[in-house]
Amino acid sequence: MLRLRALRPTNEKIAKVQLHPTHPWLVMADASDHVSVWNWEHRQVIYELKAGGVDQRRLVGAKLEKLAEGESEPRGKRAEALRGGSVKQVSFYDDDVHYWKLWHNRSAAAEAPSAVNNITSPFSSPAPSTKGRHFLVICCENKAIFLDLVTMRGRDVPKQDLDNKSLLCMEFLCRSAARDGPLVLFGGSDGVIRVLSMLTWKLARRYTGGHKGSVSCLMTFMACSGEALLVSGGSDGLLVLWSADYGHDSRELVPKLSLKAHDGGVAAVELSHVVGAPPQLITIGADKTLAIWDTMTFKELRRIKPVPKFVCHSVASWCHPRAPNLDILTCVKDSHIWAIENPTYAAITRPLCELSSLIPPQLLASRKKLKVYSMVAHSLQSHLVATGTNIGVLVCEFDAQSLPPVAPLLTAPASREHAAVCVVKRELKLLQFQLSNTPNPALGGNGSSNDGGRVRGDTPEQLHLKQIKRHISIVPHDSYSVLSVSSSGKYLAIVWPDIPYFSVYKVSDWSIVDSGCARLLAWDTCRDRFALLESAVPPRMPVIPKGMSSRKAKEAAAAAAQAAATAASMASSATVQVRILLDDGSSHILMRSVGGRSDPVSFLDGGALLGVAYRISRRISPVITSGFSTFQSAPLSGHGSSSHSSFSSMDDGYSAQKSSAEAAAPNFQLYSWETFQPVGGLLPQPEWTAWDRTVEYCAFGYQLYIVISSLRPQFRYLGDVAIPYATGAVWHRRQLFVATQTTIECVFVDAGIAPIDIETKRRKEEMRLKEAQSKAVAEHGELAFITVDSQQSTSQERITLRPPMLQVVRLASFQQVPSIPPFLTLPKQSTVDRDDSPIPKEFEERKVNEVAVGGGGVAVAVTRFPAEQKRPVGPLVLAGVRDGALWLIDRYMCAHAISLSHPGIRCRCLAAYGDAVSAVKWASRLGREHHDDLAQFMLGMGYATEALHLPGISKRLEFDLAMQSNDLKRALQCLLTMSNSRDIGQEALGLNLNDIMNLSSKKENVVDAVQGVAKFAKEFLHLIDAADATGQADIAREALKRLAAAGSVKGALQGHELRGLALRLGNHGELTRLSNMVNNLVSVGSGREAAFAAALLGDNVLMEKAWQETGMLAEAVLHAHAHGRPTLRGLVQAWNKTLQKDLEHTPSTTMDAASAFLASLEESKITSLQDSAKKPPIEILPPGMASLYGPNPGQSGPKKPAPPLQSSQPQPVKLLALEGPPATPQNPSASAESGALPPPESGAPQNSAASAPATPESVAPVDPLTSDPATTNSESGAPSEPEQDASVPPATESSDLAPSLPSSDIAVENKEQPLSAASSVPAPTATEGCDPHASLSCPITTDASPQQSNNQGTGVRAELSMIDFT
Repeated sequence: MLRLRALRPTNEKIAKVQLHPTHPWLVMADASDHVSVWNWEHRQVIYELKAGGVDQRRLVGAKLEKLAEGESEPRGKRAEALRGGSVKQVSFYDDDVHYWKLWHNRSAAAEAPSAVNNITSPFSSPAPSTKGRHFLVICCENKAIFLDLVTMRGRDVPKQDLDNKSLLCMEFLCRSAARDGPLVLFGGSDGVIRVLSMLTWKLARRYTGGHKGSVSCLMTFMACSGEALLVSGGSDGLLVLWSADYGHDSRELVPKLSLKAHDGGVAAVELSHVVGAPPQLITIGADKTLAIWDTMTFKELRRIKPVPKFVCHSVASWCHPRAPNLDILTCVKDSHIWAIENPTYAAITRPLCELSSLIPPQLLASRKKLKVYSMVAHSLQSHLVATGTNIGVLVCEFDAQSLPPVAPLLTAPASREHAAVCVVKRELKLLQFQLSNTPNPALGGNGSSNDGGRVRGDTPEQLHLKQIKRHISIVPHDSYSVLSVSSSGKYLAIVWPDIPYFSVYKVSDWSIVDSGCARLLAWDTCRDRFALLESAVPPRMPVIPKGMSSRKAKEAAAAAAQAAATAASMASSATVQVRILLDDGSSHILMRSVGGRSDPVSFLDGGALLGVAYRISRRISPVITSGFSTFQSAPLSGHGSSSHSSFSSMDDGYSAQKSSAEAAAPNFQLYSWETFQPVGGLLPQPEWTAWDRTVEYCAFGYQLYIVISSLRPQFRYLGDVAIPYATGAVWHRRQLFVATQTTIECVFVDAGIAPIDIETKRRKEEMRLKEAQSKAVAEHGELAFITVDSQQSTSQERITLRPPMLQVVRLASFQQVPSIPPFLTLPKQSTVDRDDSPIPKEFEERKVNEVAVGGGGVAVAVTRFPAEQKRPVGPLVLAGVRDGALWLIDRYMCAHAISLSHPGIRCRCLAAYGDAVSAVKWASRLGREHHDDLAQFMLGMGYATEALHLPGISKRLEFDLAMQSNDLKRALQCLLTMSNSRDIGQEALGLNLNDIMNLSSKKENVVDAVQGVAKFAKEFLHLIDAADATGQADIAREALKRLAAAGSVKGALQGHELRGLALRLGNHGELTRLSNMVNNLVSVGSGREAAFAAALLGDNVLMEKAWQETGMLAEAVLHAHAHGRPTLRGLVQAWNKTLQKDLEHTPSTTMDAASAFLASLEESKITSLQDSAKKPPIEILPPGMASLYGPNPGQSGPKKPAPPLQSSQPQPVKLLALEGPPATPQNPSASAESGALPPPESGAPQNSAASAPATPESVAPVDPLTSDPATTNSESGAPSEPEQDASVPPATESSDLAPSLPSSDIAVENKEQPLSAASSVPAPTATEGCDPHASLSCPITTDASPQQSNNQGTGVRAELSMIDFT
């Protein structure tokens, strides 16, 4: 499978290209000597410069830096002003490059059998040299440019500083003395290799006497003896070997060995990593040949011509699991990348890919033919290859999902030795690995510090391993193979997809129990049965011969097309078959064809369910696609990795930009192993799956994320984690260890508790009781029902729901963690002997202070998680967790271990495994500042009770954990500590308003306690409810005391908290506290809350007192009227008196001069001076109540209105409009407070407003039967006219109602109406003017003398005479 990962088109041909090992950076140099640094992952250019000429931006920047630093201009010409000349080589250099170069050299040398005891661990970190900076180094003919990509500051070293010789190539020394810093070697035109120190920027030493011509290439490597060597190739065709271990020697070094390698000169040299043998050197020259050299004897092993008539300009060592026999990549000036198969044996050259097929047609002109000018393989990710062409830079990806042919075997419970089976070439080998007996002092975190200035508990632990390989047997094929082990570990299956062929071995004696033709095979997780995609005719891969003519090329293309057609027909006719292996080793067919679909099968996956992916050609609409499953939240890959050849083209570079409907077309169906029936609908095809052996969880890996689901009690989606480009994963209980192309991740998973889990538990309990009942009946007859019934009467456990938890922790990566933050400026040092300690003094003090010692002298780790460890190179197979370490196996069949002993990881692993007690014990080795984070993790895992034993958790988290674990006594203690309220709430304190207002200095802690209780009032209420639910009355009473003490202070608690407190006091029968609370609330003016508490007491007198003393007379009137209280008349008089006072104090309406003049021209409606002095009083009465100022209801009269009818139907509302003199318009309004009352006893009156100032005012009462329940009561008021024979016509209903206001705003405009207009309008009766079903009505008042009004005590002035309208 091949696709274009990234493409950057250019107008010039790319002559030089290089990849950074850990960052997605690529540096390129074109034919015009322009150098660019490109981020191929994000398609962004980081930096550009003109290296061949004079870059004016760098020249101006260097001058400004010198001026800013106060340095004078140098006398001579600046190095930045010199022309660089042609660019010979470009490269990166930083701590990552330094580390991985040394790792490659050590790992390649360690493969030799004689180098086991000589080579140290390849993962031992060298001392940091570049201090967090990333250098771009450009070797030009006239100078070398060192550019820091972090600070964008550079340093140019002209050739005058290097003996004035042209620079043709460069290399970095892996070993050097600390005083010299990083060393760079430059090959000169005179055959001398010069060494430059990047610390002093001076020439350190020379390598002379090796070449008679110019030096064209340099490379460092390590011999099997552990000696660092330097090899150089020159234009004279010589290959010269030098010693690179003389870092302390400044003499001119002489060569150790000189060989004649190529005629016409050596173009490039490369180191090849060989499994089980010493490393080899690969050289290419101008004579069109490629030579392979042994690094122990330095004899020529093989010489070939990869592509006749073409000169190879680039060569790379390659090791990809999808093509195990292709070891070398090379390029000539054509459109192919060429691969050499078995270079030391057959040495067959194959075209790995045709790059023209990957480029979009619009970028490739018809007249321009693609040519490759440079090529480089990624040093850490073998599936990436970058090429520089005449149309730009291409980054190609070769089957990133392929894994090494390794399968880990099950380990015996008491054994410390682990094993895995691997295939090397045509040999089946057994790899046995284990941790050595070397003690690990860093287990659990050691407090000592290392040279890098970090605490050892924060650094990754170096595990010492012991591993051996043992031959098992010979396998029939040497092509790409896939290994898998059955659930019991008794059988091993090997599949060769390209043949296709499969074999099943019995692990005990390695005998073959089953074999046949198949491309895909998948095991069941629960039993020793497997499904396979059998094929009838094995296709043959055509071999393209070297030096082919046009006729042979056509024949090869026709053969390839025929093979492709044969493979397609096989794929369409292949069926999925299920077989089972019995205990005697015999194989039997269970199902000959699974699924009734006619689509060809492209992928098989095994686990708790059998997954089959189909190659569906039809397109799915986006509407249909969005409804298939919850998994498709991002574009997915729709191709399986096992069904494509390594030479087939998959996608172009823009395949990632396809629509989600095309990329995520559902084509993956799950089947049951028992019934072979589909389970659920179609899903998007995953790139890989991982099934838990306990059949509890599963993970589906897609290109950009991983979907995690729970299998018990039913298939349930838990969530997805954003881990892109994952290649595989393995479960270890509730831990999912994931390997990506660049990192190793750990995902801690917990399904939580869902309603389906509670329902399943209930059903299981019922089934268990029924089984127990039936068993007891069978044994004891009908008498057994008594015992069974007593078991059913037991109380059920209360289960709370818990959401799923997914937490991701990165364990390893490629990047080197910098020891200190990057420098902002280049360091200035006068001497090389200066102390170069990069650790500031304050950092040292902080480090010493952070190292704490726990009980028993155990050192405590000061970080939450360990520093990222080094990920092994290349694709990895996860072997699982054994002996407290995660085991990995790389492409060279070498085992690696990732330590899990850091307390932050160890505690989580133990908790996820189910051993929460051991996790708490290990937490003593973790800094207490990280215990809160660990407790949150354990809470998500369902271990709230165990998390309470962590000594470093905060009180707030301790309270939450105690509530979760139902430890209410501890929760109360935490709450009292947080609120500082242990000393309040007692009867002896007498905490009331006067005490709070008159606190002395000795009682200042009481104020703090009240503030603390108010801060945690919600927690107090929750604690009281939990205590009530569990019958712990003493805990609820203690919490109530504190909360009631804080509730007596004005403003301490909010309204809803006060009402909640009143309810809980009433539930607990604290009537005395509740009564005191009412009095305190009345004294501080909280009428609503006081009335609510009084309603809980059932004291109507206290409720009316609360309303009356806090000015909420409307609510008091409503309550008295609803309950027939004898205090109704007095409350109504007091309310009307208050409204009248508000009316009198209302400011008059202001008007401008023009309005006053127009009003003066109108006819005055005042008939006498006596009428002008009268102001009608405001009178608002409940329905059915007689007027306060009218005659006695029993008095007879000729115009007495009929009493209001009490009917169940609402009466039509007729409102009164009162007119006054227009010259002096007034808009008085009155408002009364209203509180929250119990629904059957009170309501909130509505307000009504005038429609317009120039029209009669209207007040509309609200019908209680049709209005909102919270606003069922309303009142309307209309002051009576001063004339006796005047009547008021009804007005239209006002629509300006505000239900959100609790009190009624009555706006009345006092105007007089002439008598002439009163005779034609009949006076409304009480029934017409007021709604008998409203809470308040507007009866028309009659004659009332000043003496009568004074006797009634309504507050109306005595000089106002009452007018009887009837």
